[in-house]
Amino acid sequence: MRIVNKKKFTRMIIIVLGVIFTICFYFSNVSFSKGEVKTKNIYVSSGDTLWSIATQEKENNSYYEDKDIRDIIYEIRKINELDNTSYLKVGQKLVLYSL
Repeated sequence: MRIVNKKKFTRMIIIVLGVIFTICFYFSNVSFSKGEVKTKNIYVSSGDTLWSIATQEKENNSYYEDKDIRDIIYEIRKINELDNTSYLKVGQKLVLYSL
């Protein structure tokens, strides 16, 4: 393959690199989060389970509204450093994300 017109070739390479740079710069500054994430504390009541807490948060907390219940439970476990058994005690403090 032979380059016939070096000026056109150089100009095209500069344009392509400029477009790639612009796209990379744009996407590096875009935030895809829902906004500033805050936390709130709740205390476990008698009969509460991770499933019931996650269901209540999905209905009442806009941070969790589009998430699957299992993902919410996973996040609660992760934030609060709960093990896989996840036994809750009455009066235990749980930290949850909120908007």
